[in-house]
Amino acid sequence: MMKNEPWLQWAVELQALAQAGLFYSKDSYELERYERIREISAEMLSYKTEIPLEKVKDLFCSDIGYQTPKLDTRAAIFRDGKILLVQESNGTWSLPGGWVDADCSVEENTRKEVKEEAGLDVIPKRIIAVQDREKHNLPVYAYKVCKIFILCQVIGGAFTENIETVGFDYFSLDELPLLAEEKNNREQIQLCFDALHAEHWETVFD
Repeated sequence: MMKNEPWLQWAVELQALAQAGLFYSKDSYELERYERIREISAEMLSYKTEIPLEKVKDLFCSDIGYQTPKLDTRAAIFRDGKILLVQESNGTWSLPGGWVDADCSVEENTRKEVKEEAGLDVIPKRIIAVQDREKHNLPVYAYKVCKIFILCQVIGGAFTENIETVGFDYFSLDELPLLAEEKNNREQIQLCFDALHAEHWETVFD
Protein backbone atom coordinates (compact mmCIF):
# COMPACT_ATOMS: atom_id res chain seq x y z
CA MET A 1 0.00 0.00 0.00
CA MET A 2 1.51 3.28 -1.09
CA LYS A 3 0.73 6.58 0.57
CA ASN A 4 -0.04 8.29 -2.78
CA GLU A 5 -2.85 5.87 -3.65
CA PRO A 6 -6.15 7.82 -3.41
CA TRP A 7 -8.25 4.67 -2.93
CA LEU A 8 -6.41 3.98 0.33
CA GLN A 9 -7.23 7.44 1.67
CA TRP A 10 -10.87 6.98 0.62
CA ALA A 11 -11.08 3.65 2.41
CA VAL A 12 -9.51 5.07 5.57
CA GLU A 13 -11.88 8.05 5.55
CA LEU A 14 -14.92 5.81 5.01
CA GLN A 15 -13.80 3.63 7.91
CA ALA A 16 -13.40 6.66 10.21
CA LEU A 17 -16.81 8.07 9.27
CA ALA A 18 -18.47 4.70 9.76
CA GLN A 19 -16.80 4.12 13.11
CA ALA A 20 -17.88 7.53 14.43
CA GLY A 21 -21.41 6.97 13.13
CA LEU A 22 -21.66 3.55 14.78
CA PHE A 23 -20.55 5.06 18.09
CA TYR A 24 -22.75 8.17 18.16
CA SER A 25 -25.88 7.18 16.25
CA LYS A 26 -28.90 5.74 18.11
CA ASP A 27 -31.15 5.10 15.11
CA SER A 28 -31.20 1.44 14.04
CA TYR A 29 -31.51 2.32 10.34
CA GLU A 30 -28.55 4.69 10.53
CA LEU A 31 -26.52 2.07 12.36
CA GLU A 32 -27.24 -0.39 9.57
CA ARG A 33 -26.05 2.12 6.96
CA TYR A 34 -22.86 2.90 8.88
CA GLU A 35 -22.13 -0.80 9.26
CA ARG A 36 -22.46 -1.20 5.49
CA ILE A 37 -20.08 1.73 4.90
CA ARG A 38 -17.57 0.05 7.18
CA GLU A 39 -17.94 -3.20 5.23
CA ILE A 40 -17.42 -1.37 1.93
CA SER A 41 -14.19 0.18 3.20
CA ALA A 42 -12.94 -3.28 4.21
CA GLU A 43 -13.97 -4.73 0.86
CA MET A 44 -12.04 -1.97 -0.94
CA LEU A 45 -8.88 -2.82 0.98
CA SER A 46 -9.30 -6.55 0.48
CA TYR A 47 -9.94 -6.15 -3.25
CA LYS A 48 -6.92 -3.90 -3.85
CA THR A 49 -4.46 -5.75 -1.62
CA GLU A 50 -5.66 -9.36 -1.97
CA ILE A 51 -5.66 -9.66 1.84
CA PRO A 52 -8.54 -11.93 2.92
CA LEU A 53 -11.63 -9.92 3.83
CA GLU A 54 -11.93 -11.40 7.32
CA LYS A 55 -8.33 -10.46 8.13
CA VAL A 56 -8.95 -6.90 6.92
CA LYS A 57 -12.02 -6.69 9.15
CA ASP A 58 -10.02 -7.91 12.14
CA LEU A 59 -7.33 -5.28 11.56
CA PHE A 60 -9.46 -2.46 10.22
CA CYS A 61 -12.93 -2.74 11.70
CA SER A 62 -12.43 -3.80 15.31
CA ASP A 63 -12.17 -0.42 17.05
CA ILE A 64 -15.12 1.32 18.65
CA GLY A 65 -15.68 4.96 19.50
CA TYR A 66 -14.37 8.01 17.70
CA GLN A 67 -11.40 6.94 15.62
CA THR A 68 -8.05 8.24 16.87
CA PRO A 69 -4.48 7.18 16.08
CA LYS A 70 -2.93 4.19 17.79
CA LEU A 71 0.18 4.93 19.87
CA ASP A 72 3.53 3.18 19.32
CA THR A 73 6.56 3.82 21.53
CA ARG A 74 10.19 3.19 20.54
CA ALA A 75 13.09 3.36 22.99
CA ALA A 76 16.48 4.78 22.05
CA ILE A 77 19.14 3.24 24.33
CA PHE A 78 22.84 3.95 23.89
CA ARG A 79 26.08 2.42 25.10
CA ASP A 80 29.51 3.74 24.11
CA GLY A 81 27.94 5.86 21.39
CA LYS A 82 26.06 2.95 19.81
CA ILE A 83 22.31 2.35 19.73
CA LEU A 84 20.53 -0.78 20.94
CA LEU A 85 18.53 -2.75 18.39
CA VAL A 86 16.65 -6.00 18.97
CA GLN A 87 16.50 -8.73 16.34
CA GLU A 88 13.15 -10.15 15.35
CA SER A 89 12.50 -13.72 14.26
CA ASN A 90 12.47 -12.70 10.57
CA GLY A 91 16.04 -11.39 10.85
CA THR A 92 15.26 -7.66 10.80
CA TRP A 93 16.20 -5.25 13.59
CA SER A 94 14.26 -2.57 15.42
CA LEU A 95 14.28 -0.25 18.39
CA PRO A 96 12.56 -2.00 21.30
CA GLY A 97 8.94 -0.93 21.55
CA GLY A 98 5.37 -1.55 20.51
CA TRP A 99 1.74 -0.58 20.90
CA VAL A 100 0.79 1.36 24.01
CA ASP A 101 -1.55 -0.80 26.08
CA ALA A 102 -4.83 0.73 27.20
CA ASP A 103 -3.84 0.46 30.87
CA CYS A 104 -0.36 2.00 30.42
CA SER A 105 0.98 5.50 30.11
CA VAL A 106 3.59 6.23 27.43
CA GLU A 107 6.35 6.06 30.06
CA GLU A 108 5.05 2.82 31.57
CA ASN A 109 4.70 1.22 28.16
CA THR A 110 8.23 2.19 27.17
CA ARG A 111 9.64 0.56 30.29
CA LYS A 112 7.49 -2.54 29.75
CA GLU A 113 8.40 -3.03 26.09
CA VAL A 114 12.13 -2.64 26.72
CA LYS A 115 11.96 -5.14 29.58
CA GLU A 116 10.02 -7.65 27.46
CA GLU A 117 12.13 -7.33 24.29
CA ALA A 118 15.62 -6.54 25.63
CA GLY A 119 15.48 -7.59 29.28
CA LEU A 120 16.69 -4.15 30.41
CA ASP A 121 15.37 -1.85 33.10
CA VAL A 122 15.27 1.73 31.85
CA ILE A 123 14.26 5.23 32.83
CA PRO A 124 12.65 7.21 29.96
CA LYS A 125 14.47 10.56 29.98
CA ARG A 126 13.47 12.62 26.94
CA ILE A 127 10.96 12.59 24.09
CA ILE A 128 12.94 12.69 20.86
CA ALA A 129 10.11 12.84 18.34
CA VAL A 130 6.37 12.42 17.90
CA GLN A 131 5.66 11.35 14.32
CA ASP A 132 2.71 10.58 12.09
CA ARG A 133 3.78 7.12 10.96
CA GLU A 134 2.48 7.33 7.40
CA LYS A 135 4.71 10.36 6.72
CA HIS A 136 7.81 8.29 7.47
CA ASN A 137 7.27 4.52 7.25
CA LEU A 138 6.08 2.05 4.66
CA PRO A 139 3.85 0.25 4.08
CA VAL A 140 1.07 2.68 4.94
CA TYR A 141 -1.42 1.10 7.31
CA ALA A 142 -5.20 1.31 7.02
CA TYR A 143 -5.30 3.06 10.38
CA LYS A 144 -3.38 6.03 11.74
CA VAL A 145 -0.41 5.54 14.05
CA CYS A 146 1.40 8.08 16.21
CA LYS A 147 5.00 7.03 16.92
CA ILE A 148 6.83 8.34 19.98
CA PHE A 149 10.62 7.97 20.16
CA ILE A 150 12.06 8.21 23.67
CA LEU A 151 15.65 8.48 24.87
CA CYS A 152 16.15 6.06 27.77
CA GLN A 153 18.78 5.38 30.40
CA VAL A 154 19.61 1.81 31.44
CA ILE A 155 19.62 1.14 35.17
CA GLY A 156 19.86 -2.66 35.16
CA GLY A 157 18.75 -5.95 33.64
CA ALA A 158 20.11 -8.26 30.96
CA PHE A 159 18.80 -9.81 27.77
CA THR A 160 16.81 -13.01 28.18
CA GLU A 161 15.12 -15.22 25.60
CA ASN A 162 11.54 -14.18 24.88
CA ILE A 163 8.74 -14.72 22.37
CA GLU A 164 9.26 -11.40 20.55
CA THR A 165 12.99 -11.10 19.88
CA VAL A 166 15.86 -13.52 19.28
CA GLY A 167 18.78 -11.27 20.21
CA PHE A 168 20.10 -7.75 20.55
CA ASP A 169 23.23 -5.72 19.86
CA TYR A 170 24.52 -2.15 19.76
CA PHE A 171 25.27 -0.46 16.43
CA SER A 172 26.86 2.74 15.20
CA LEU A 173 24.98 4.76 12.60
CA ASP A 174 27.29 3.62 9.80
CA GLU A 175 26.91 -0.10 10.57
CA LEU A 176 23.16 -0.48 10.91
CA PRO A 177 21.83 -3.97 10.08
CA LEU A 178 18.73 -4.76 8.00
CA LEU A 179 16.02 -2.67 9.65
CA ALA A 180 12.35 -3.47 10.17
CA GLU A 181 11.46 -0.42 8.07
CA GLU A 182 7.78 -0.56 8.95
CA LYS A 183 8.78 0.15 12.56
CA ASN A 184 11.87 2.32 12.24
CA ASN A 185 14.06 3.51 9.40
CA ARG A 186 17.48 5.12 9.13
CA GLU A 187 16.02 8.64 9.26
CA GLN A 188 14.36 7.87 12.60
CA ILE A 189 17.46 6.25 14.06
CA GLN A 190 19.49 9.25 12.91
CA LEU A 191 17.11 11.42 14.97
CA CYS A 192 17.93 9.32 18.03
CA PHE A 193 21.67 9.86 17.52
CA ASP A 194 21.09 13.59 17.03
CA ALA A 195 19.13 13.76 20.30
CA LEU A 196 21.88 11.90 22.14
CA HIS A 197 24.55 14.38 21.07
CA ALA A 198 22.46 17.56 21.40
CA GLU A 199 23.12 19.78 24.42
CA HIS A 200 19.58 21.10 24.27
CA TRP A 201 17.14 18.94 22.30
CA GLU A 202 13.78 20.18 21.11
CA THR A 203 11.22 17.45 20.42
CA VAL A 204 10.59 16.93 16.70
CA PHE A 205 6.93 16.54 15.78
CA ASP A 206 4.75 16.42 12.67
